[in-house]
Amino acid sequence: MEFKISKELIHQIEELITAKDDRELNVLLADIHFADIAEILDELDFDDATYIFKLLDSDKTAEILLELEDDARENILKRLSPKEIAEELDELETNDAADIIAELSQEKKEEVIQELEDVEHAKDIVDLLRYKEDTAGGLMHKELVKVNENWNVLTCVKEMRIQAEHVSRVHSIYVVDDEDRLKGRLSLKDLLTTSTKTPISEVYISKLNWVKVDAEDVEVARIMQKYDLEAIPVVDELGRLVGRITIDDIVDVIKDEADKDYQLAAGISQDVEADDSIIELTKARLPWLVLALLGGFISVRVLGLFEGAMAEHGNLFFFTPLIAAMAGNVGVQSSAIIVQGLANDTLSGSVFNRLLKEISLSLLNGVILAAILFAGSHVLLNVDFTIGIIVTVALISVIVIASLIGTFVPLLLDKFGIDPALATGPFITTSNDICGILIYFSIARWILGF
Repeated sequence: MEFKISKELIHQIEELITAKDDRELNVLLADIHFADIAEILDELDFDDATYIFKLLDSDKTAEILLELEDDARENILKRLSPKEIAEELDELETNDAADIIAELSQEKKEEVIQELEDVEHAKDIVDLLRYKEDTAGGLMHKELVKVNENWNVLTCVKEMRIQAEHVSRVHSIYVVDDEDRLKGRLSLKDLLTTSTKTPISEVYISKLNWVKVDAEDVEVARIMQKYDLEAIPVVDELGRLVGRITIDDIVDVIKDEADKDYQLAAGISQDVEADDSIIELTKARLPWLVLALLGGFISVRVLGLFEGAMAEHGNLFFFTPLIAAMAGNVGVQSSAIIVQGLANDTLSGSVFNRLLKEISLSLLNGVILAAILFAGSHVLLNVDFTIGIIVTVALISVIVIASLIGTFVPLLLDKFGIDPALATGPFITTSNDICGILIYFSIARWILGF
């Protein structure tokens, strides 16, 4: 059953903090999961959150630290001494510890590293800090279980027992050579059913997925999704095993990438959250709003070119919002499918075949919608037959063109290394609005001869 935070619980905790009743606070929080405690701390002011954080044992607060919102974690870290932070990091796996240290100032970062008691742990953390956050090196754990291909099964089991003490969860057993180059993986079933004197080189599986240390995090996520992997080994430029990436880290990457694409599709150019300052939110939203405003000016200018036609055929004007809206909606639908396919690596066939499929689909949709519009304009609006023909022909044309733009633009952006999610936002909507209006009145001019 999921834990629910209530106002009564928050009020009770605040009263206990005010009364400095540490014993009762410990009793109250003892059976609450660390992720739920992190949510509680996010609800408290920073002083109260820090008070509870320092009250709890470090084996629990280390996990809480990872679950906190960025601003809450930042403020708690500011209130902790380098020694207190080091005590927390000693309880964490290397990649999580490195992520937290990376958030500190350079001066405090060095002080914390000096306070780490486990020298090997400190070395691994420092090694991870060399890699960019959005690469396999920035995601990987140093903790893993590996065996040498020259060992026999008995030696392998003995070494695995020693190594497993430092690993929270053993997903795979990796096999390396004398130079630490990754050779394959070991099946636990084969290990248990093979003679203890059998060399590992005779039983390990050489075929396995791996990534290089500089691989982008989204590429790692794609591989792990495709092959349903719980963990994947990471190798350096020489093929040496340097770490592993587990599925919990990849879930965070997938979530972050989905949030980023959603914000781009909504016309938000930076990674922001609802709790960010007004200035940060404005900086993220304003660029696309300016673009939409410029697009609106262009639309007005396009309408101005046909001012005489609207004066003579006033009915044309009333269908302008409909045409523009359909152009924008169709473009967003088409681009959303392409962006999803690019993100999941599920697009197949040539660009020509993709465009041909979109033309066929848009023609079918256009004809059906045009028939509904033609009938509705006569029955409900009593529109002139010629105007009805203009609107229906324009609607079919606009749907086809908007569909092609929505398909081609994200493919083009992806080819040039630009995030194709841009194509599902105001960019595609604004451009299709302008094209839709231009096509509509051009067809009207051609039929009416003005």
